[in-house]
Amino acid sequence: MPVITIQDIAYVRYGAPDLEQMERFLTDFGLSCVVRNAEYLYMRAHGSAHHVHITQRTAQAAPLGFGLRAQSAQDLHTLARHLGKKVQTCDAPGGGEKVCFSDPAGFAVEVIHGQQTLPLLESRPSLACNVADSRRRLGASLRVNTAPSQIQRLGHLVLLVPHFQPMFDFYHQVLGFEISDSYHMEDPTHTTFAFLHCGLGDTFTDHHTLAFGSPPGGIEAPRFDHVAFEVTDLDDLMTGNAHLKATGWKHSWGVGRHVQGSQLFDYWRDPFGNKIEHWTDGDLVNQNHIRTHMPLSPAGLSQWAPPVTPEFFE
Repeated sequence: MPVITIQDIAYVRYGAPDLEQMERFLTDFGLSCVVRNAEYLYMRAHGSAHHVHITQRTAQAAPLGFGLRAQSAQDLHTLARHLGKKVQTCDAPGGGEKVCFSDPAGFAVEVIHGQQTLPLLESRPSLACNVADSRRRLGASLRVNTAPSQIQRLGHLVLLVPHFQPMFDFYHQVLGFEISDSYHMEDPTHTTFAFLHCGLGDTFTDHHTLAFGSPPGGIEAPRFDHVAFEVTDLDDLMTGNAHLKATGWKHSWGVGRHVQGSQLFDYWRDPFGNKIEHWTDGDLVNQNHIRTHMPLSPAGLSQWAPPVTPEFFE
């Protein structure tokens, strides 16, 4: 049994020298500012989470860490005892309590509970599609406009690490994550990359909330690969794509559909080179999910998409 169970991912934290530039990009990407001062920028999605993206003013741009949400206050105190840490009061906007630690790869992690929620931001509903075997939009036209995507929430974070096994042992045994699907290289008994979902029993949850592993050729220092935000639907993803192109931001890869997780995806770069994803229509899994274990290859990244370029792997 794990020490606790994580409910979902709460936020990601980055360092950057220019908060104004980051805010401009994230606004075009589909987030909204909650708090900005001289040192910090907090951005929210359309959902109820107080914030999902934090930028701290630093001399050099770099990912700084991430937050995970505990299911209960009791879980938070249980985790603190297990790790030999203290439960702290969050002094950041949104409040709540947290336990801070470094994971086996050295990422700064905060497990939180009791954070303030906010009223939902207004979003248009997902548009009914007249697909061939289910025509549901009757007597109505469909019109969409180029605009920032309507990000509903933070979905997942992908990490690149030198060693898979210590990371999996910690996230599985301590935080309750379960493998949805995994990859190997030459030796099928040696897992090199895995998609992990929150271990919520019979409750369905995202195919992956975290994913981590080593790319072919290995990696010396751990780093973020990308963070991913869920948008309303394919039309919302495509209108956001058009808006970001029109405003001159750097595209990385997409639009396409992934294999593991099945998400429709579109990848961009923020002003400081961090990879960031819009996605929609992902798989949901629970404890009855049957995992796959396949060879790692670029062909396994998408069912359909434009050709992936070397830039995507930088």
